[in-house]
Amino acid sequence: MKKSRGRTGRKRRRKHLQSFMDGVNSSHKMEYIKLKKWLKDRGFEDSNLRLAQFWDTGRGLMTTKALQAGDLIISLPEKCLLTTGTVLSSCLGEYIMKWKPPVSPLIALCTFLIAEKHAGEKSLWKPYLDVLPKTYTCPVCLEHDVVSLLPQPLRKKAQEQRMMVHELHMSSKAFFSSLQPLFAENTGTIFNYSALEWAWCTINTRTIYMKHSQRECFSLEPDVYALAPYLDLLNHSPNVQVKAAFNEQTRSYEIWTNSQCKKYEEVFICYGPHDNQRLLLEYGFVTMNNPHSSVYVSSDTLLKYFPPRDKQRNAKIAILKDHDFLENLTFGWDGPSWRLLTALKLLSLGADEFTCWRRALLGDVISVRNEQQTLNITAKICHFLMEETQHVLLQISQLKSNKENLKEQLALVEALRLEDLKILQKSAEILCDLNMATT
Repeated sequence: MKKSRGRTGRKRRRKHLQSFMDGVNSSHKMEYIKLKKWLKDRGFEDSNLRLAQFWDTGRGLMTTKALQAGDLIISLPEKCLLTTGTVLSSCLGEYIMKWKPPVSPLIALCTFLIAEKHAGEKSLWKPYLDVLPKTYTCPVCLEHDVVSLLPQPLRKKAQEQRMMVHELHMSSKAFFSSLQPLFAENTGTIFNYSALEWAWCTINTRTIYMKHSQRECFSLEPDVYALAPYLDLLNHSPNVQVKAAFNEQTRSYEIWTNSQCKKYEEVFICYGPHDNQRLLLEYGFVTMNNPHSSVYVSSDTLLKYFPPRDKQRNAKIAILKDHDFLENLTFGWDGPSWRLLTALKLLSLGADEFTCWRRALLGDVISVRNEQQTLNITAKICHFLMEETQHVLLQISQLKSNKENLKEQLALVEALRLEDLKILQKSAEILCDLNMATT
């Protein structure tokens, strides 16, 4: 008898350990208990998902039963979703409806989040607000020192993102002031820049796509946002497939999996076939061994390897510009992209070959010399980018030891750059093989 009880105890312990192998169950934490109760009051039926902390992805959801392709992961009732409809039915609604020119759906949602966060204990959305991140790692939130370490095309987009959020804040100041009757405190201190930055990041990183009909009280920007408490804890993986949509019959937002998932494993969804630069820009994270990842070649880097004395240089650049061949030139896991090789092929045309530029743009072989020069220059660009990436990685490791407060931000850029280095090393090998095959 004793023996068998010992075996059962061991079995139970093993099962218990199994549930913690991938992630540490966090569903017992008070903020998550309150969130689940709040969702239940709004009609959410508890599924097989448990909140857990994972060593590689951080906070996420694990499944307590094995999932098969075609299984429903989560079904969140309409009442749980935060949309512009929620905003209009709040005390902000009358102010939005009479404000001219109309505010955008995005600003309406930002305003609601800031107002509800300010309301604290009085907010009906407090259980959701309490589990939202306090800070974000989107480029708009990164320190200047960190932004300068991003690859050039991403650095440019990061600066554009920052400008856009600044302009959003400046252009909304008058509207925020009109809300003064609702607050005892000055609206200038409540709706300050950092509050808007936090709200904008919350919406940009966490909303699901849900189309709403156009309302006259909003500007003409598409009203396609919905914040989905609990559902937004599902992390991204490029290797899974899901089907996600609002179900008009059940009046719920549903996610169905097209992949299998073992019991006690983290459940992932896919935000789209995004490369790491796009993931960092839009969501503030990167994913390792991302099959969609690319290293971008800026037009400045591209043109550095072509002599200014080439009489047709300006004409070639104009052709590339007209045919949109100066953007999205990349190295990937399978080597240089067709677009990059085509742009370089056109730039490598000899004076006697220039009339063949249309054929070059179609990818035709122009001459052995042209093919060889294209490959040589591609390899030079690849090595230049490798050296540049290694140099930045060195800078990051030095900064990490000096600037404790930037550790998290630096680790993010480091992960991006390490993935870039792997891609460039793979591309260098592929180019070396191609070069040997053509000589």
